[in-house]
Amino acid sequence: MKKIMLCLVAVAIATVGFSQKENKNVMPNAAVKTAFEKHFKGAEKVKWEKEKDGGYEAGFKQNGKDMSATYAADGTLKETEWKIKVSELPNAVLDYVSKNYKGKKITEAAKILKAGGEINYEAEVNGKDVIFDVNGKFIEETQD
Repeated sequence: MKKIMLCLVAVAIATVGFSQKENKNVMPNAAVKTAFEKHFKGAEKVKWEKEKDGGYEAGFKQNGKDMSATYAADGTLKETEWKIKVSELPNAVLDYVSKNYKGKKITEAAKILKAGGEINYEAEVNGKDVIFDVNGKFIEETQD
């Protein structure tokens, strides 16, 4: 009985591991690929992931910057994100993090441009993405 249980656990772990990898390094559909090539000519080291909502996210380098772009399945660009230095975050973001995440450091920072032109900032703190508006006002916290 123990052997059967161990086999079932091993199969479950292998299945979960495979399903997680399945969404990385996938090829997007034609609409998304065409839109990406139009928006980001000359992008290098492009890696695609399938999103839970059916869209796609591309991680890539352009002009020496680490970037990502998220697309709906129909090829509509939803947002573009690029890494920035922590020191480039608005002071209000730095103040918020120091007050609300005492003793924690920002490990990564990014600037996000939404499709409608809205700018957000992202600070990764303690394994969570903390999102702010253009003025540094807290919007939400999500699990990284």
